[in-house]
Amino acid sequence: MENCVGERNHRLFVAYLALQLLVLLWGLYLAWSGLRFFQPWGLWLRSSGLLFATFLLLSLFSMAASLLLASHLYLVASNTTTWEFISSHRIAYLRQHPGNPFDRGLTRNLAHFFCGWPSGSWETLWAGEEEEESSGQAA
Repeated sequence: MENCVGERNHRLFVAYLALQLLVLLWGLYLAWSGLRFFQPWGLWLRSSGLLFATFLLLSLFSMAASLLLASHLYLVASNTTTWEFISSHRIAYLRQHPGNPFDRGLTRNLAHFFCGWPSGSWETLWAGEEEEESSGQAA
């Protein structure tokens, strides 16, 4: 991709992962359908060894792509970035609040990500919470 995955291209990255997984699964199907298991071992290895090695390699790549896609879909569902997920103990706005302040529930998170519904910037969310805390202390 030669690019960092961020706010403006995350949707395209998830679509890329889904398409990549689809192509890998199609390759797995084609490789599996070409294998014939009703031959003696030596003859089978000479005739299908390369195809079987291709099948194993495609299986490995499919597993990696599916795990990466699943992890990004989880992050999308919880409205969390990879950095926030891995380093929540280092980030001030996550240390001070239990849970994720950006999580709006599964349906809203998915609608915002896939349909592009506006949700406001994180600066606005952070400033609103600080105002609530200061007004709560003054009362």
